[in-house]
Amino acid sequence: MTSDWIVSGKVRAREEGASVVVMIDGLTTQAKYYKPLVYEFFRKEWRGARPSYGDFAVEILMEHVGEPPWMDLDNLAKALLDAIKGYVFHDDAQVARLLVERREGERERITIRVFPCRP
Repeated sequence: MTSDWIVSGKVRAREEGASVVVMIDGLTTQAKYYKPLVYEFFRKEWRGARPSYGDFAVEILMEHVGEPPWMDLDNLAKALLDAIKGYVFHDDAQVARLLVERREGERERITIRVFPCRP
């Protein structure tokens, strides 16, 4: 089952079955910008499933137009994992699989998909 998008400013999120998908419009070279942006969205707007235990897979896709921004993807991943911790999962130590990818797209955005790992 897919829920409706919850939207606030540049951030939107929804549940897609057992997954949570978060999209952030626009890019900046400052990875630290994303942590408070996403954290505040979850703190104020998120009414989805409560955090759960177990292992999770996280896929982060940064799409850019033209030349890619000069940003360390590992810093981006850390900022985003810290922002969703406590809302999707209890602790980022639960992340058993992490994929962070940068590629050219039709618009500048970041998409985060979090889902439980299957044994």
